[in-house]
Amino acid sequence: MPLPAGLARFNRVVTNRITRPLARRLPWFGVLHHIGRRTGTRYDTPLNAWSDGESVIVALTYGDQVDWLANVNTSDGATITMGGRTSRLGRPQVVTGDEGLSRMPSVVAAILAVLHVDRFVVFPIVSSNG
Repeated sequence: MPLPAGLARFNRVVTNRITRPLARRLPWFGVLHHIGRRTGTRYDTPLNAWSDGESVIVALTYGDQVDWLANVNTSDGATITMGGRTSRLGRPQVVTGDEGLSRMPSVVAAILAVLHVDRFVVFPIVSSNG
């Protein structure tokens, strides 16, 4: 069950502007760099993201109809900056339930389970700058 759309709008307008500069370096955060599917505009979207070195996973807390995912699905891909490192990402795959939760840190998985978040996107890491 996704979080309310109103919260997503608030985060896009207010919270993202505050967290974007920090999310490149904070643990459990990343900034997804992607191109708008209609406008061609470059976007830098801060996300909660986790990496195991081979892939990056993002909980779809607002559902799988989010603009950033649609942009990535209709473009040549995306990059993400996490921990000060930028990685080129491959084609995203949406996974559900335990398959997604098992890739999360246990404390995060517990919170997401309580929130009934059951959809995740997994990006393979194609290359990394570090």
